[in-house]
Amino acid sequence: MRDPDTSSDSLAEFLALEGRIGRTHLRQRLGLEGDHEVFCFARPGAHFFYPENWYSVHGFIRTSLRLAGLYERAQRNARTIRLTHNQLTIAGLPRPFEGLRLLHLSDLHTDLDPRITQAICERLRGLEYDLCVLTGDYRARTYGPFQPALDGLALIRRCLRAPIYAILGNHDTIRLVPGLEAMGIRVLLNESVHIDRAGAVLYLAGIDDAHYYQVHNFHQATAAIPPDGVALLLSHTPEVYRQAAHAGFQAMLCGHTHGGQICLPGGYALTWDARCPRRLAAGAWSYGTMSGYTSVGAGSSVVNARLNCLPEITLHELRP
Repeated sequence: MRDPDTSSDSLAEFLALEGRIGRTHLRQRLGLEGDHEVFCFARPGAHFFYPENWYSVHGFIRTSLRLAGLYERAQRNARTIRLTHNQLTIAGLPRPFEGLRLLHLSDLHTDLDPRITQAICERLRGLEYDLCVLTGDYRARTYGPFQPALDGLALIRRCLRAPIYAILGNHDTIRLVPGLEAMGIRVLLNESVHIDRAGAVLYLAGIDDAHYYQVHNFHQATAAIPPDGVALLLSHTPEVYRQAAHAGFQAMLCGHTHGGQICLPGGYALTWDARCPRRLAAGAWSYGTMSGYTSVGAGSSVVNARLNCLPEITLHELRP
């Protein structure tokens, strides 16, 4: 595993993070990231066979799109950011939170193509909302440098208003956290915060990546939420929808799937890289009494192209 920056500032940041999330969580995250980097850099064929790293075949995807005469269109699609509106039902929602507008961004992959990042910035300008959440995947690759992702995210941050809460995805290193929080983005790592409005409280919890690193912990994430508290969960992937519902969350926001990104006509996804039903791969859904929404993402992964699945940013309006 590569050692983190050993400057005094970085060391202090990591000690503070350890104090927040515990030594075990931090060591597990860093250790698993190190194992993953060794796998990607040292193992022959790893880029091809590891499903999150189709970088060895990105040329094949582009060539296929060119041969079909769809490549330019697919690239334009990746820069055509939709604004999607969703009414998010939250059972027991305190009256002061009715109508609260929550901006949801996911899978920004800000270092893949600066034109996409610029298109996201342009789409954000002028939006009115009360709260912003980011549901992970800020880096294009699942390994390697992360400063370019922070630089791209800094451009988007200038177009956002506080408060902003975020979680990490399977493309993200925990080393991103100090940089994100220096921008005024609070990262929830199996943690929760309470949001006060006119004397009422809504709890917002976030779990660490449950797709690849599997360092999510519902017990820690709910530790500060009272039994009768109304709570909204941020998870990078929809895969933990059942655990979330049974943990008592009234709603869940996630991403990860990209809605398939390159889909058949009608938006039919060939793959969504998540162990969950197809109905949870994009848009609004419910499980029991819990409502949910899976963003198809504002950025693109592997290739800067989309077909039959335009990128989105979502404005949720909370309803009881």
